[in-house]
Amino acid sequence: MHTTHHPIAVIGAGLGGLTLARVLHVNGIAAAVFDLDASADARAQGGMLDIHEESGQAALRAARLHDGFRARVHPGGQAVRVLDRHARVLHEEADDGTGGRPEIGRGQLRDLLLGSLPAGTVRWGAKAVGARPLGGGRHEVTLADGTTFTTGLLIGADGAWSRIRPLLSDATPSYTGISFVELDLVDADTRHPECAELIGGGMFFALGDHKGFLAHREPGGGLHIYTALRTPESTLSAFDFTDARAAKAAVLEHFADWAPALRRLVSEADGPLVPRPIHALAEGHRWERVPGVTLLGDAAHLMSPFAGEGANLAMIDAADLGECLAARPDDTEAALTAYEARLFPRAEEKARESARGLEALFHDHAPQPLLDLFAPAG
Repeated sequence: MHTTHHPIAVIGAGLGGLTLARVLHVNGIAAAVFDLDASADARAQGGMLDIHEESGQAALRAARLHDGFRARVHPGGQAVRVLDRHARVLHEEADDGTGGRPEIGRGQLRDLLLGSLPAGTVRWGAKAVGARPLGGGRHEVTLADGTTFTTGLLIGADGAWSRIRPLLSDATPSYTGISFVELDLVDADTRHPECAELIGGGMFFALGDHKGFLAHREPGGGLHIYTALRTPESTLSAFDFTDARAAKAAVLEHFADWAPALRRLVSEADGPLVPRPIHALAEGHRWERVPGVTLLGDAAHLMSPFAGEGANLAMIDAADLGECLAARPDDTEAALTAYEARLFPRAEEKARESARGLEALFHDHAPQPLLDLFAPAG
């Protein structure tokens, strides 16, 4: 039986995998991308992302997509509001218009990247279930439908529960102690005006008692909200997420003494509630060089979302990897060594920052530690 061979195979068509394919493409290098989703629009792509100048935006410049990105930015999205559990506004800042951390919908950004790739780059409905070394830096990847292919360079861009990571590391993500429940309020200015007014134009935090609400306004007029609890991992498994009314009641039990205006964010939610227990790899996760394989993004350094770095890191990882490969077309191992020398220290620093962010948001005295972060220096 003939097995297809791909010189470069990227597992995962998230922002990292797509950025890598695009940076390779602009450098004249082809890559095949494999993703478990049945199609590009098989599922919703989540909420807003703030794209940082030194990482996500640098990656978009390397991908020659920065102008297209700027055209899709959500105006006003850099505004911030911090409340306590009584819904008192303790800190507010408007979008300063500088664009240092512009907001864009994850789906819009993904569409920009997808549209920049040659047709057929992404193989949809191709879930990688395992991979094994063949020697000489080559690997064989097995897909869920039983087919296999071989590759000269295998890149795991397949997220938290990566099927490629075990080739390099026996590390697995562990629970951080925080669980989110994700929900949406649709057409909020019309259908949920009080909630829309409460959240404002950009990012929103309401914190206290080791729990809270993290939310943002989306370009389509919706509100995307995460309720957050510092709780054992088993807590959410007791909620019935197949029944939105029951799930709302279970979440609201944890906010019984919070302001009615904040509780309304849950009670008025449209559509299903989605549990999101937050996991992370150990800070400083790294591996010895293994020929023909590497990782990027969450597969390499899954961390909690409390530094806003996940998408940004995946994209700058991808740009760095693409540029290292383009600079050393005849020496893949030297390229991977150079890439990992950039990857590891940056990921360790941001993982520490994320862990500090988690402690600031879910502190005994929250939201004070977050307010301190916003306080002017000096």
